[in-house]
Amino acid sequence: MPALDTTGLRAERLASLRAAMARHQVDAFIVPSADPHLSEYLPGRWKGREWLSGFTGSVGTFVATKDFAGVWTDGRYYTQAEQELDGTEIQLMKIPAAASLLHIDWLANTLQAGQTVAIDARVLGLAVARLLGDALQARGITLRTDIDLLDEVWSDRPGLPADPVYEHAAPFAVATRADKLHATRNAMAKLGAERHFISTLDDIAYLFNLRGADVSYNPVFVSHALVESGRATLFVADGKVDAALRTRLEQDGVRVAAYDQAASALAALPAGSSLLLDPRRVTAGMRAAVPDGVRVVEAINPTTFAKSRKLDAEMDHVRATMEQDGAALCEFFSWLEPRLQDARRTPLTEVDIDTHITAARARRPHFVSPSFGTIAGFNANGAIMHYRATEEAHAVIDGDGLLLIDSGGQYLGGTTDITRVVPVGEPTAAHKRDFTLVLKGMINLSVARFPRGTKGPMLDALARAPIWAAGIDYGHGTGHGVGYFLNVHEGPQVISPVAPPDPHTAIEPGMITSNEPGIYRPGHWGIRIENLVLAQVVDTTEFGEFLGFETLTLCPIDTRCIDLSLMRGDEVAWLNAYHREVRARLLPLVDGAARDWLELRTREI
Repeated sequence: MPALDTTGLRAERLASLRAAMARHQVDAFIVPSADPHLSEYLPGRWKGREWLSGFTGSVGTFVATKDFAGVWTDGRYYTQAEQELDGTEIQLMKIPAAASLLHIDWLANTLQAGQTVAIDARVLGLAVARLLGDALQARGITLRTDIDLLDEVWSDRPGLPADPVYEHAAPFAVATRADKLHATRNAMAKLGAERHFISTLDDIAYLFNLRGADVSYNPVFVSHALVESGRATLFVADGKVDAALRTRLEQDGVRVAAYDQAASALAALPAGSSLLLDPRRVTAGMRAAVPDGVRVVEAINPTTFAKSRKLDAEMDHVRATMEQDGAALCEFFSWLEPRLQDARRTPLTEVDIDTHITAARARRPHFVSPSFGTIAGFNANGAIMHYRATEEAHAVIDGDGLLLIDSGGQYLGGTTDITRVVPVGEPTAAHKRDFTLVLKGMINLSVARFPRGTKGPMLDALARAPIWAAGIDYGHGTGHGVGYFLNVHEGPQVISPVAPPDPHTAIEPGMITSNEPGIYRPGHWGIRIENLVLAQVVDTTEFGEFLGFETLTLCPIDTRCIDLSLMRGDEVAWLNAYHREVRARLLPLVDGAARDWLELRTREI
């Protein structure tokens, strides 16, 4: 729960919202986890769902009526939401997956014909807006998208972020801005579009080789962009682009305009022109600004595909980044383990883990920031999939059990994301069984071979198979795409049972995904083992190209938690080979206690 937030304060905010709803004759108000760019991590201005409910998870939809308030979220956040909503009237509405839109069904089935639902079109995705509108219209319910009730009730609402925009320069920016714009225009031409409007912040940062600090953990900046045949316009708040950078952008045919001019630029498009929009990556508000006389071509943003397939030179930087990140982790674990084993020590807290692991990374070259909030969960907290310890609420790491640490870094040469589990005291037979099942699932996906173009969701069962065989499952996807000094969660690739296996999810060479199966026992412990992997061509036969994964992450997997009786010979061989590579690549980068720890934890089993 956010600091200073109390049950009473949330009740006051909900009462203010309901009063505003009554003034505008609104029967239900929706607050999604979204901003005008449909971001996963939000600038403070658009954290309305968190402000109203106190639920801090990154996925959730808040709905209020005059006599009901609820947050819809998926299995990764059930335990967290139960804790953060406890003591309020706000109900946890469980959904099977992050992509679910069950709140739409609830609204259509709960409200009566003639009633009104409101949501701010500026934060409502176009594809979702269509589903919502169709469902409500079929029941005779009115949808209003022209008001933002948060502005009326949130008196100290944050403004737009003011951090400066900066250039992602060579050698880390491998392709030039001009080359990326040229490739985007070629893709537009193939789709028959003269112009292309982009709102997603990672697409814009990628296209223009720019970065920022407007969103926690993701080096992006709040902006829109309009690409035309002879020029491009970047809509960004005044003062964020300095004169020198503005000049360099102008040399590449990029004009800088005010952030709030984006909608009017769309409204000024001439009749008969054509505009490319991605309905999954633009809001209903921006779509409504386009004049009727403009022919709209709907297709995925060309930049979304382009940035997902990393160039060979980019991968060279990523591999070097993984080595530095692995060396930082060696330093961290060599600090952690003696303190866990010292009975005379002052007990550590989960917050200490976050502090020290970030400090270890910060000592490495080209480090910029964490890539997400560190998840350090001891015993029962490890079973909360997206748990975040705070100064106000955390556990002391004391006694026996398991400590789950999921962390990552943003470096100029890549983005990292890794999960490891370490024993505190002596792991039990049950700990070892669960850990080994998760390891077997991770290895199973690591060694997979599959035809090029295989949809990512089809690979999910490979990681789950050893876990399913024991009658166990986990409530999150196995893999997400990862950016190149960009978002730690990047599409379109995904390895998940709930994502539709459409063409957008096909695994292609150059894509980086996570490989992170898990087992979670609420109230007891959680286990997740995560490496990042790179898809690449490994064979060509008469049946076509076959892909496999190169494991990128370099950090030992704790063998003290393994039940060797459950491991096959080939699985043991894979783990020993992985540890040999980890040792060989990291030894030149560490010394002292970190070197000793690396050699100890990479011994063959």
